[in-house]
Amino acid sequence: MTEPQFLTTKELADILRVKERKVYDLASAGEIPCRRITGKLLFPKSEVDAWLRGAKPAGPIQTKTLPHIIAGSHDPLLDWAIRESRCGLATFFDGSMDGLDQLKSGQAMAAGVHLIEDSGQEWNLSFVREGFSQEPMVLMEWAKREQGLILSAKFASIGSLAELNGKRIAQRQPASGAGRLFLHELNAKGLKPADFDLLADFARTETDAALTVVSGKADAAPGLAGLARQFDLGFLPIATERYDLLIDRRSWFEPPMQALLQFCRSADFQQQAAEIGGYDLTGHGKIHWNGA
Repeated sequence: MTEPQFLTTKELADILRVKERKVYDLASAGEIPCRRITGKLLFPKSEVDAWLRGAKPAGPIQTKTLPHIIAGSHDPLLDWAIRESRCGLATFFDGSMDGLDQLKSGQAMAAGVHLIEDSGQEWNLSFVREGFSQEPMVLMEWAKREQGLILSAKFASIGSLAELNGKRIAQRQPASGAGRLFLHELNAKGLKPADFDLLADFARTETDAALTVVSGKADAAPGLAGLARQFDLGFLPIATERYDLLIDRRSWFEPPMQALLQFCRSADFQQQAAEIGGYDLTGHGKIHWNGA
């Protein structure tokens, strides 16, 4: 078989016996020959061989610094951890699919996602592979969460979606994982959106969903068990979902992201998850996908 003309970051790191972060640093400083093709760093093997023999590369590669923003789906524990860690990250939560778009366009360094796949057996992976197969991205598990319907006090005892027929349901935006899961569950139960009185305005965050119910505007809203608990509302479970962070690999090593990840190893982080409720942190930090 012919040798590849280009090396990936991992392949070059293995050759040099250094960490991938070191390869990124060498590329950014113009100390090693490289190309950026469709957002991916590649290293021409012939030029790398010449560089190893002492030839100098042409100059620094032009790399775009991503804004210190986490986009995508809102998660109360993540929101809290960003503030408490004082890591310097900003947030723009407007749904999982929007987060992937923001990340793809270079408007964020990470996105929170909880997208159920059509099979109903897996979360997030097919969406990441489809949109980022050639990108240096890492999909890290944040937490498993109890997702379902937050219920007003008068409907707190119901045991099925069908019992909410004709009731006022707050909608989540189409780009959201909660909205996608709700429609998936309706289809599985032989129900349709028209069976409910869907509110026109979208509840764009988990907190908004709970507030819509507690204010009396809606009888129920797709949302998290932890928020139902926080506002002393009822809850109808639908699924234990996996909420992941899709992170630009270079941004993973930047101080803001490292500060957040370090804070999440603390006892305070564990305690806050327990106080909110509905979280399983057993898999926190597990890498489910490591891109090109």
